[in-house]
Amino acid sequence: MSNGRGRFITLEGAEGVGKSTHLPFVTDFLRARGLEVIQTREPGGTALAEGIRGLFLAAHEMPPESELLLLFAARASHLREVILPALQRGAWVVCDRFTDATYAYQGGGRGIDAAWIAELEARVQGELRPDWVLVLDAPVAVGRARAAARRGVVDRIEGEGDAFFERVRQVYRMRAQQPGYRLLDASGSIDTVQLQLRQILEDILSHERS
Repeated sequence: MSNGRGRFITLEGAEGVGKSTHLPFVTDFLRARGLEVIQTREPGGTALAEGIRGLFLAAHEMPPESELLLLFAARASHLREVILPALQRGAWVVCDRFTDATYAYQGGGRGIDAAWIAELEARVQGELRPDWVLVLDAPVAVGRARAAARRGVVDRIEGEGDAFFERVRQVYRMRAQQPGYRLLDASGSIDTVQLQLRQILEDILSHERS
C-alpha cells in the first residue's frame, strides 16, 4: 500500500438504507488490513460542524439556501480540521455522507440549481473529491419503513414526504453512474449488503495496490 496520501471513502444514500449500520463494517474491514482509518460524518466531525448539525436538524423552518450554506460552512470546518490532515498523513477517511448528499437532498430534494452547489463545492473543497463513493440504494418505501421502526424523535429532514425522498434517490442513482462510484442494493438483509461491501472493498484495495 502506498505511503502517500490516504484515501477518502464516503457512504451515501437516503433515509433507512443502513449507512450508520454499515459504516463501522467498512471501517473495521479496512483497519483489519492494517490501515489507519478515521471514521466521521456530515454534517459534523468537529465542534463547530456538530453545532451546525444541531441547528440544521432542529430548526422547524429553513430556506433551502440557508440549508445549503450551513452545510458548506460545516464542511469547510470538517475538511480543514479532520479530513485533509488525515489524508495528508496517509490515513484513510470513511465518512457518513459528503457533498453527494448535498446534490441529492438540497439539489434533488429542494430543487436548488446543481450549478450553485458545484460552485460552492469548488470554492470550499478545491480539487478534493472522494476517491470512492458507496451509494446504498433501496426503494423509498423500504427505507422509510426501516427509519420509522428505529427512530424516536423525527428531525426536520426525516419529516419530509415520499416525493421528496424519491427525488433524493433518483439524484443518487444518477450520480452513481460516475467513475469511482459503486451502487449497492441495500434492500436486503444486513449480511447480504455486507457481502456486497466486502467485495467492493476488496476491489478497492486491489486497485490501490496496482
